Amino acid sequence: MRAEIEALGESASPVAPDNAIGRVSRMDAINNQAINEGSLGRARERLEQLESALARVDQPDFGTGVMCLQPIAPARLTYLPDSTLCVQCASR
Repeated sequence: MRAEIEALGESASPVAPDNAIGRVSRMDAINNQAINEGSLGRARERLEQLESALARVDQPDFGTGVMCLQPIAPARLTYLPDSTLCVQCASR
């Protein structure tokens, strides 16, 4: 995740106005930069969620749904370790 964030950070850098590329290519570069900025924000948020889950993993309530206080299925935690809701509560 950190490597992905680093790569996205490089590709989300502003397009220099003096860059001698064609008008259409420049518009494509600006569009790609905006897409990469969005991806970068989502990746940073995901990393934050995963780090938070990692900090909670040794707590006794890790893997317990915050709404129903029932255990979250191990398969769900394997796929989404930052889950705080069981499948049933998440689908509501």
